[in-house]
Amino acid sequence: MTKPLLDMRRLTRDYTSSTLFGTPHVTRALDDFTLTINKGEIFGIVGESGCGKSTLARIVMALDRPSAGNVIFDDQDLFSLPEKDLTAKREDFQMVFQDPFGSLDPRFRVGRTIAEPMHVLARRPEKSEIRERVADMLESVGLEAAHADRHPHEFSGGQRQRIAIARALITEPKLVVADEAVSALDLSVQAQVLNLLMDLREKRGVTFLFITHNLAVVDCIADRVGVMYRGRLVETGPAQEVFEQPHHPYTKVLADAEPSITRFGRPPAKAPATGIALNGQGGCVFRDRCPLAVERCVAERPELRTMDKGRQVACHRAEEMAQRLSP
Repeated sequence: MTKPLLDMRRLTRDYTSSTLFGTPHVTRALDDFTLTINKGEIFGIVGESGCGKSTLARIVMALDRPSAGNVIFDDQDLFSLPEKDLTAKREDFQMVFQDPFGSLDPRFRVGRTIAEPMHVLARRPEKSEIRERVADMLESVGLEAAHADRHPHEFSGGQRQRIAIARALITEPKLVVADEAVSALDLSVQAQVLNLLMDLREKRGVTFLFITHNLAVVDCIADRVGVMYRGRLVETGPAQEVFEQPHHPYTKVLADAEPSITRFGRPPAKAPATGIALNGQGGCVFRDRCPLAVERCVAERPELRTMDKGRQVACHRAEEMAQRLSP
């Protein structure tokens, strides 16, 4: 069996905020998060705002450390590496940020911006190689080599995001993390950037972790998808199957909330409150909104378990959920 390129094992991340009076408040952004991503795959992560998606991105990029757990990238535990070795390893994983203008320094020409990762990482090639690589990257993302001499403000939003993608690819990484990379763009420009990412996967073999709140975008681009809720992974599987036939009640809520021409003018379905007492911190994180919740959901937290066709679901009543939605 082929080893995954990225293996996240039981990641937990707690943030402590101090208060003027009383005990500090602890917020858990990631809660026992486990996921593997295969080489050459586009894996989508979806969930509502505040569910821990950006925290996950920062930990995968080793910009933040988990409170517990491990990130195994290309057979190496990132957080056990010495700082020098981690700096060298950063060539193999890069990031594309949400804001295509804010992530580019307006003072620098595009060529310098794209080449920046090659200057700050351990291996620093000659100037002639850098110029060739910058020209190659610009052309690979649909721009011209001559654009290297321009400044970011001379480009449209879609072109600036292409520049950000070129910067991420300049070190020929194995993994690119895209955190809401198209949410600030118009729909037509979104389609162009998504097509570009899929072409880069086919031509260069790049693996993408694509993080977004937009289910339609993930359904378009991703091979597999993971659904997050309150820092936990509640469902994974092939993107189209997960959205067409959810096995977790929260995935159903997300799918129903997505705009659709077939239910134009009708409000999306909502998850009603169950009336079950929420004593203690155990149990399912979705139990207070779940229409299928029972006493077991309060007492016992469901673990992510494998069902049919590569689907994984963290729900005690996943079989009943699947049966309700089966054609």
